Amino acid sequence: MRKVFQGRGGAWCALVLTGLASVMSGCGGGGTSSASAATQQGGRGPRGDQPPPAVELAAAELGTVARTVTVAGLSEPIRSVGVNAQLSGALLAVNVEEGDVVREGQVLARLDSRELQAQVASAKANLEVARNTLTRSETLRESQVITAAEFERDRAAHAAASATLEQLETRLGYATVRAPISGVITQKRLEAGDIVAPQTRLFTIADMSTMVVRTQVSELDVLGIRVGQDVNVVLDALPERVLDGRVRRIFPSADTLTRLVPVEVALVGEGARIARPGFLGRVTFTVDSRQNVVLVPQGAIRGGEGDQSVFLVRDGKAVRRPVETGMTSQGRVEIVSGLEPGEMVIVLAHSDLREGTTVRISNQAPRIGDSANGDASPAGNGGRP
Repeated sequence: MRKVFQGRGGAWCALVLTGLASVMSGCGGGGTSSASAATQQGGRGPRGDQPPPAVELAAAELGTVARTVTVAGLSEPIRSVGVNAQLSGALLAVNVEEGDVVREGQVLARLDSRELQAQVASAKANLEVARNTLTRSETLRESQVITAAEFERDRAAHAAASATLEQLETRLGYATVRAPISGVITQKRLEAGDIVAPQTRLFTIADMSTMVVRTQVSELDVLGIRVGQDVNVVLDALPERVLDGRVRRIFPSADTLTRLVPVEVALVGEGARIARPGFLGRVTFTVDSRQNVVLVPQGAIRGGEGDQSVFLVRDGKAVRRPVETGMTSQGRVEIVSGLEPGEMVIVLAHSDLREGTTVRISNQAPRIGDSANGDASPAGNGGRP
């Protein structure tokens, strides 16, 4: 019985030892799996050895910055004159069409004047009678045959007959419609055979020697514009061409409701030849300009108004520097203080760039004064990997 018990105890101990070995083996296997996973990850932590963010640099440069204002207006002739009928009657002839170039005094149309011609003929006859009567009265007055009152009566009748003839001849002249100025016919209202009344508009003549664009400029900007200033004009009809213009006059007062001041711009050179009345033009005025100021790309400015800054690179790290900005023009910002010409600023970078962040410079921007083919390195590139 003792041998049997011992045999059973040895089997039980062997069973327990076998189980413990299995447990230890399982634990050891788990550790081996974790080590293998770590080996496959290359030994890096959750972030690993990620490369620093890439940035691009640009140099602060000296240049000119200007504030411009663009306003729209219609192109017009320097002046337009309406030609009206001075008499009533039928139009016998119309000699011009729209687009015709006419000179001052040229006959544009003729009205029926036969009735006036008859009245002129009658007035001439009356004047001849009055002249003969006055001649006889002068002779009789010298002979003291007639009184002074009778002589004055005949002299007044002669003057009245002369005035009547002059009046009718003037009206007869209105029957021939002439151009008051040289220019281009822009409107023809009536045709031959139409009946017109006095002051009926017949034609409009435009003086095309000078084309102007009349614009309305805010009272806040007009003080920066001067007569004779050169401006750029773009017509909607020719959007790809920038035409030359010059400020011809600035009106003395602003509109009481809109607070806008009329400004007249004369087109010069090519613009004066190709512009047509009624074309919509967009005029760009330079209302403020500053030279030899420090400029950086607009993308280099961080922060809002009153708390603006730029980032530079020092020993491979981003360094924040507060700046004071001025005008912005054509994608460039004026730096009033805080930056010197030639310093390199970060233009393109990740939005969460912070002070002290390690960065990697991705471009080789030239410094001020370097040639386009130079090999100058940006400031602070000593920290480049």
